[in-house]
Amino acid sequence: MSLSMSTRTLTQPADTRHEDDEDGGLHGSDRTVLGRIAVIMAAFSDGRQVLSLGDLRERTRLPKSTLHRLADQLCGVGWIERDPGGYRVGLRMFELGSLAVAGTRLQEAALPHLQALAARTGMAAQLGVLDQAEVVYLERVTSGPLRLPTRRGGRKPAHCTALGKALAAFDDESVQDVVSARMPRRTANTITEPLALHAELMRVREAGVAFDRGEVYEGLACVAAPIRGGDRVIAAVSVTGPVGRMRWAALAEAVSGTAEAIRNANLSAGGVAARQ
Repeated sequence: MSLSMSTRTLTQPADTRHEDDEDGGLHGSDRTVLGRIAVIMAAFSDGRQVLSLGDLRERTRLPKSTLHRLADQLCGVGWIERDPGGYRVGLRMFELGSLAVAGTRLQEAALPHLQALAARTGMAAQLGVLDQAEVVYLERVTSGPLRLPTRRGGRKPAHCTALGKALAAFDDESVQDVVSARMPRRTANTITEPLALHAELMRVREAGVAFDRGEVYEGLACVAAPIRGGDRVIAAVSVTGPVGRMRWAALAEAVSGTAEAIRNANLSAGGVAARQ
């Protein structure tokens, strides 16, 4: 089962014609599929690593048939896992939780440096992490009247963004994820041929900086550099502005310096790696 369930499946009230008498203390949103999933996940919140089906039944007060069906579906997407003693929280939830904590710490460490970068260059400064073949924007600081078609929490394909290239280039598995993903052409400059993109990522790996020369949006360009955490890349920082204003060498130096400053600030703050 895909992690992306349909909106109708997640939000519509579950069919309770044969279960209303057993629903006990469930009220309101707890009678929707999403509400019942939330009740199941909350059952693990007291720190017990493994809960039997009986434990879950007692804690959630869900009908046994409903509980068993939803538990199977949650196992399918990795939110919980089967254990000889019952069920435990799955690695997917650990990954998402770790990403949320790390992302918050990293944002806090990065924000003053992003503000300084935006002020210094007169362009927009952005912070992103990689999720398979997509960039997730954690933070964005704009300078002056420049407005970008990106948003905090938004996503863009990694293959055509400087942030995505800077994030993917330094890990062989990430390179493969990006090169093998569907690569829609966004502009005439978008690299969509796998061998050409692989060569581009290898150039980024060698140079330590990535460029987007109007590959996502006509007239906009970007320079990005990776932020390291230990021996791996955990995030990337970029500046974006009109193509005609890009001074590539100066911006590459500014972005690389900001990436190093964010790395040091994140380590000083006790930040954990943003990518698990």
